[in-house]
Amino acid sequence: MIEAARAQKLNDVRLNEVLAVDRIETACQLSSKKRLMEKITGLLLQGRSQLDRKTVLQTLIERERLGSTGIGHGVALPHGRINGLDDVIGAVVILENPLDYDTIDNQPIKLAFGLLVPAEANEQHLKILAYLARLFSDETLRERIFKVTSNSDAFDLLTGWNGT
Repeated sequence: MIEAARAQKLNDVRLNEVLAVDRIETACQLSSKKRLMEKITGLLLQGRSQLDRKTVLQTLIERERLGSTGIGHGVALPHGRINGLDDVIGAVVILENPLDYDTIDNQPIKLAFGLLVPAEANEQHLKILAYLARLFSDETLRERIFKVTSNSDAFDLLTGWNGT
């Protein structure tokens, strides 16, 4: 019963409220982890003029220094908390070529899902990260998302996932 309630709470995450088609980039060619962080920062800033580029980039880099956000299976979840942010923002980069990232399985990544959350949103932050970890543990979804060629197809796959 408790496990079912926990699963339902995780399923309450709505990526369509976190992501937008214009914050997804497919077939991206990047040469380093730093360039990836810069790309994710740029996407996260889409339509968010109140956010400071330097602060967002530094937040992502500082979190990465605490330990790699590479969760394995070709996926990384760079994330951070931002003071003054009102809602959760996500961005996705799907790479043309795999990129070394210091993941837990020592494999390069093909996808990075960047996430910014309000500084005080501890529970929401953990809930979304847990949801994303479950989403990207789905091998079928990963295989499909690695092959998409349009932002809208990536958005539809990610927001349409139902956990089964």
